Amino acid sequence: MLRAVRMMPRQSTLFFVLVSVLVLLPRSADAAPDPAAPPTPPASSTNTARARVIVAHDPAATSAFAPAPDVVRRMVENGLLGLTGKPTADAAWRSLVAPGDVVGFKVTAAPGAVSGTRPAVVRPLIEGLITSGHAPSNIVIWDKRDLDLRAAGWSRLAQELGVRCVASEDAGWDGDRSYESPLIGRLVAGDRDFGKKENEGTGRRSYVTKLLTHDITKIVSVAPVLSHNVSGVNGHIAGLAWASTDNTLRFANDAVRLAEAAPDICALDDVLPKLAFAVGDALLCQYRGEELTLLHYAVALDELRFSKDAVALDVLALADVQRFREAAKVEGEKKFITELYTNAELIELGVADPKRIDRIRVP
Repeated sequence: MLRAVRMMPRQSTLFFVLVSVLVLLPRSADAAPDPAAPPTPPASSTNTARARVIVAHDPAATSAFAPAPDVVRRMVENGLLGLTGKPTADAAWRSLVAPGDVVGFKVTAAPGAVSGTRPAVVRPLIEGLITSGHAPSNIVIWDKRDLDLRAAGWSRLAQELGVRCVASEDAGWDGDRSYESPLIGRLVAGDRDFGKKENEGTGRRSYVTKLLTHDITKIVSVAPVLSHNVSGVNGHIAGLAWASTDNTLRFANDAVRLAEAAPDICALDDVLPKLAFAVGDALLCQYRGEELTLLHYAVALDELRFSKDAVALDVLALADVQRFREAAKVEGEKKFITELYTNAELIELGVADPKRIDRIRVP
């Protein structure tokens, strides 16, 4: 039984002042959630929607961290059939995109072909789309920087398949479409306003690439299960935000700022609303290393995950990264701040609560 504690008036006043201060104090980094736990839904969210994720798994999908092309091709087809419920891959593609759509395959190029998005996953996706009757000229492989795309072999793959490979920064930035925030960043070469005379509004906008505002009408995002020190994972939401806009240095290296900016950018009409579906390239999980290939921090998962909910795919990837980091702890390693995904749910971009993500396995 709880015993009541009697307080004198002065003691009572001091007690309630102390409690109020403690409640209002901001959470410190030490009070961050346990990294072994997946993100929790925002307390104010009343969202009851569920996310559906199709999981294609085959233990023969990789060997010594290298993808097995024939196995991966079969997994891609099975994933598409599971996602759409269609009897054939051609029918699946026709239900996802229209003949006149310009389909942009968003890849994560900077980490390279081993730790980033793997060409062995994107190749059968594009080949299947072409086989369904889609014009190769209406297919684009894209990320932010041409240097990254070339180094990872994406330009070469595009040439082999007869499709385009375009860096969003090379396409230019649309002066009429942007994300605006009070945070002023340091503009760099390639940003639309770089070199312009500074005024009250300079540096407050991140302009959307013309690749999305003038060209691509449907996005297929293919992202690896790869750690990121700021966003937790090199995933769909942070990756799309970074590749779709300029002037990103102002939030790219700050977890709190990125947690606000990335969902807002993805919510722009030219970004996530154009998503046809997303693929989680979970052939491997590299749980440390960020953009470096560190395979001693990698585990073969031998999975591909298909969903129309990019947030849910990021949440599953983050749970994988956290699980393996926890199993192989490094002393002094900082905990992830994962509000990015709960913020994404708050503005209805997807499901961030793992309990509302239904994983459906296919052969």
